[in-house]
Amino acid sequence: MSLAEKYPQEVEKILAKYPPEHKKSAVMPLLYLAMREEGYITKADKADIAKLLDMTTTEVSSIVGFYTLFHDEKAGKYRLQVCTDIGCALRGAEQYLAELSDELGIKPGETTPDGLVTLEEVKCLAACDKAPMFQVQSGEGIQYHEKMTVGATLELIETLRKEAK
Repeated sequence: MSLAEKYPQEVEKILAKYPPEHKKSAVMPLLYLAMREEGYITKADKADIAKLLDMTTTEVSSIVGFYTLFHDEKAGKYRLQVCTDIGCALRGAEQYLAELSDELGIKPGETTPDGLVTLEEVKCLAACDKAPMFQVQSGEGIQYHEKMTVGATLELIETLRKEAK
């Protein structure tokens, strides 16, 4: 089922915000809509969006690949994205990520065996002075966690596990 068939009113509402000659500007809201249900954007979703906006699938894919808020692979219910950009690295983010990986038993890009948490390394979440920091993405939105320790992060993950049950 296409995106327009699944969410006809939402797609129409999004497209109505842009003049026909600038409908490509609707790509990000449509990507967000496509990701809403499953937490990632399928190849079919990319093709649907490309067709709706007179774009190529490659153009749509390049936008998905550029932004850390869009995903084209299935992952855990929660995406824990640790910033390791230079500012954060200088405040211990790389060591923090390595220790957190060890504690969780997964590497960045992998998901915990219970399918709950996917650990990701990202660049620039705009809080270098508060590193180590990460954002948690889920169907409920995004939460930022700053000046974190591995212990505090593991406590947060346990809370998320309890809430998920």
